[in-house]
Amino acid sequence: MTPASSPGVERAPRVELTGANLLRAIAVLAVIYSHISFYLIDDLGDGWWLIDGVYAVFVEGLGLNQHLSFVGVAIFMMLTGAVITRSAIRHAPGRFLVDRIGRLLPAFWVAIAAAILLVRFGINGMFSGQQGVSNVEAALSFVLGGFFLKPEVAVLGVTWTLVVQVLFYVYCVAMRPVLRTRPVAVPLVGAAVCALVLLYNLYAPHPYTVPMLSKVAATLPAVFLGQLMYLWWARLTTWRWIIVGVLAQIEVVRLATDIRVYWAGDRYLWTITAVTVLVVALGRWRGSPTRWTVVRWTATRSYAIYLVHTLILYRVYENAVGPLGRTGAVVAFLVVTALVSEALYRWVEVPAARWLAQRTRRSEPVGGQVDDQVASRDRA
Repeated sequence: MTPASSPGVERAPRVELTGANLLRAIAVLAVIYSHISFYLIDDLGDGWWLIDGVYAVFVEGLGLNQHLSFVGVAIFMMLTGAVITRSAIRHAPGRFLVDRIGRLLPAFWVAIAAAILLVRFGINGMFSGQQGVSNVEAALSFVLGGFFLKPEVAVLGVTWTLVVQVLFYVYCVAMRPVLRTRPVAVPLVGAAVCALVLLYNLYAPHPYTVPMLSKVAATLPAVFLGQLMYLWWARLTTWRWIIVGVLAQIEVVRLATDIRVYWAGDRYLWTITAVTVLVVALGRWRGSPTRWTVVRWTATRSYAIYLVHTLILYRVYENAVGPLGRTGAVVAFLVVTALVSEALYRWVEVPAARWLAQRTRRSEPVGGQVDDQVASRDRA
């Protein structure tokens, strides 16, 4: 491990993630494709030519999860681990949590409010089994509390990933002394905690289990793999400990697969492996696609797109497929999602980030404070 006295750990060397925008754009496309595929195949029992092509190449050919499930999520999670680790080392715990969680909340709250209104007006359904959402459940949704109810109450299903991110932020704060002295111990301890959570929920009596924590524990290995990437790129640990850390995450994924915590098949280990190779290959790549306007636009709006796309997909497709056909309905969905995401980004996400920056970092330029998801350059 890195010596405790090493000044390099506390300084947390900067690593330029020149390929982060491209990876975010790929992740957005994978997430959107996944939900379209789930909807058309599983819900409607229908098909589409693009799904046939993706299935042939990526599912049958490369062996990834059906519907490319978890591909986009894993990319986002690895980027979180790679980008956030340096910030957790360098910044005081309070400032770190305000910077991270505070910048997620405004757009999240707007999306949750929209989801609740769509359910109350009968336009959209719930993302869990309930027919509607009570006032208490609606209030809990604004703090991600619905995911911890039994049965789970999800007014906006995709936001479960924010539970993973927030718990990772809190874990980094709790482990900050270790992160600054023996950084590779953090993903190792994290893997052990994830395994214990999975085993607890497996063997504990049902009234005492917390199912959402199993989902978190099965997802965090992707975050820890991103963290290990940063530690390697920043030369904060040796390759031997990196291998140990990777093996620890593999064992957690295998355990989660064996006890059937994952929700879309048993190809998660291979899917996470493929995504890891992709992130390592593109994370510091400087090729021209990383600078394309469409890539930059998609990457900077990735959080907004992630929040709103499932609120838009089902009703737009349902109303557009008759006059426009399947491809036309998907294009209509993408256009509406782009417009709504642009509005959320411009009128909520960016102003909120600037407002928060002005109040938490008065000594620094506002332009440098935009959240990692909307920053002009990505660093770990």
